[in-house]
Amino acid sequence: MTAPSALELERRAYRARRSRRSIWVSIASTLVFAALIWVGVVSTPGWHSVQQSFFDPGEAWRAVPRVLAGLWLNIRVLFASAACVLVLSILLAALRTLRGAVFFPLRAAVAIYTDLFRGLPLLIVLYLVGFGIPALGFFPRMPAGFWGTVALVITYTAYVSEVFRAGMEAVHPSQRLAARSLGLRYWQSLRLVVLPQALRKVTPALMNDFVSLQKDVGLISVLGAVDAVRAAQIQVSLNYNFTPYLVAGLCFVVLAVPMIRLTDWYSARLARREQMGSVV
Repeated sequence: MTAPSALELERRAYRARRSRRSIWVSIASTLVFAALIWVGVVSTPGWHSVQQSFFDPGEAWRAVPRVLAGLWLNIRVLFASAACVLVLSILLAALRTLRGAVFFPLRAAVAIYTDLFRGLPLLIVLYLVGFGIPALGFFPRMPAGFWGTVALVITYTAYVSEVFRAGMEAVHPSQRLAARSLGLRYWQSLRLVVLPQALRKVTPALMNDFVSLQKDVGLISVLGAVDAVRAAQIQVSLNYNFTPYLVAGLCFVVLAVPMIRLTDWYSARLARREQMGSVV
């Protein structure tokens, strides 16, 4: 292997110096910006009362056990909802892409469903499902977390099915034709040829939807489920201090940050592969 020339070594050293300088400038500017914001906030007339109401360390420490116990319900609802949404979304996307006039009722029904529940606010769906369906008296008594999971699945399936449909339609028609020419049936070509390619195309969007779902599981508290948000609300009602809400919010942030960073890394990886001309 040929050793790099002196000019190339000089260029590498220059780039390394510029990179180190950029890092130090970024750190310094960030610290200065944070210090200015901090000074501006603590200089406001109401900072002392806000600090006592929202940033009380003692109240935060007392709220942690209850909030963490409630967060376990949020985590269970999150993974149950995500699994159901994934399966149902693929099924609805496949039904929406069926060809032929005979399948028009199915396509129309799926289109009406996705339009309706993408338009309805999640909070209203939670009320309709959590209070309306049990009032019918047809189903046995179920916990509030169950109905919250149903409402989340109904709403997010409408969103994610459209993401899958967009990915499936982005696959070139020649892929389907080639699969059918090899003797594969429609569902075989969908499972073996179309869906794997569609999944790679829409993975970043699916990961972003999962991040949104992580956040929205906190809304099941409106049904009375004692999750992290409801536990924080109970703690607030005892001492009229809002610090437990901050504790619950930080728990959701900690839960979401790994997936957010993974989404950013994967999106950047796909962008690099596309720029290099690789097959995605």
